[in-house]
Amino acid sequence: MLNYSPLVLICIDGFDPVYFDAIETPNMDRMIENGFYTVGKSMWPSVTNVNNVSIITGQYPSVHGICSNYRYIQETKEEVYMESGEYILAPTIFSMCKNKNITTVLSTSKDKLRRLLGDDATHVSSAEKPDKWVVDILGDPPSIYSLECNGWTINAAELAMDKYKPEFVYITTTDWAHHKFPPESIEAKTHISIIDTAVGNIMNKFPEATIMLSADHGMSRKTNLIDLGKILKENGIDNLAVPIIKDEHVVHHSNLGGAYFIYLDDSVVSKSIDLLNALEGVDLAMTSEEAVTKYNLRLERIGQVIVTADKDTVFGDTNLVEMPGDLRSHGSEHEQNIPIIGYNLKDTNYTFTENRHMGTYVIEQLGLLNK
Repeated sequence: MLNYSPLVLICIDGFDPVYFDAIETPNMDRMIENGFYTVGKSMWPSVTNVNNVSIITGQYPSVHGICSNYRYIQETKEEVYMESGEYILAPTIFSMCKNKNITTVLSTSKDKLRRLLGDDATHVSSAEKPDKWVVDILGDPPSIYSLECNGWTINAAELAMDKYKPEFVYITTTDWAHHKFPPESIEAKTHISIIDTAVGNIMNKFPEATIMLSADHGMSRKTNLIDLGKILKENGIDNLAVPIIKDEHVVHHSNLGGAYFIYLDDSVVSKSIDLLNALEGVDLAMTSEEAVTKYNLRLERIGQVIVTADKDTVFGDTNLVEMPGDLRSHGSEHEQNIPIIGYNLKDTNYTFTENRHMGTYVIEQLGLLNK
């Protein structure tokens, strides 16, 4: 479709560069031929909500406020899933476009991202709660615990582009397949091939579209589980250890990830950090202030002690979950490497080193900060 040049961002959940290196992707390769490819960084913690919001705002967590999938609110002693737009403290591309009467589309596999990101999008759909008109054309969406779901989500976005002609499109998927299948598996190759074909369909139908594709985080095989909260309590330190990867998709990761926020009294922070840094499997335990500086987090939304794991380790409550034998997960610094692919960019000199730069590029190209 000529004379239609939307900006399309695609976030492939859990798309570690090792998948891209191991699996044939002719359409993504075609993007690179008329664009670029680099390995960049995600935000830390390397979890879904944090990074999708960084992409859709172009900001660090210190600005937009989403520092985890799951949060303990110290003032009210509530524990909440960070799955509502009310928790986002910075303008999203959708809200900026709405203020300028620019039509937008959000197509997501996970409905939690519809709830988190979609408040000001013009047209919103998820594979878990699809629009009837899309189902009438594509059929019922596959389960989010399937290899086919993400292809359906991208195809739904293509239909919405054809129907509504939005200037901005955000497509974001689910990482069930990456949690379950390593890059060399037949299932992983099938999954990525389905995604690659769906991306190619958008390229073919809308040849003047600018398309950028990246990930919210990578993925690693995990073999070691540490219960940090239990260890601290065994050493006389009362605490609340919060699994920041936690969401309602327990099938994906069993709420086991490579990062923890630990809430405890200020008087025991130093002792706790010394104890945790001596543990095998802990890359680094630090104060909240150190974490704010290191990772651009927002101070009032994190614990007193912040911990990140080594590549083989996840943190979790051993009273609630046992270590799965085939766990693949994320959350630590070791899952921050992500691919960034750009196609048909108007500004070929723009620098992309983080996934959020896809968002800053869109903001600049659409003039969203101009009054």
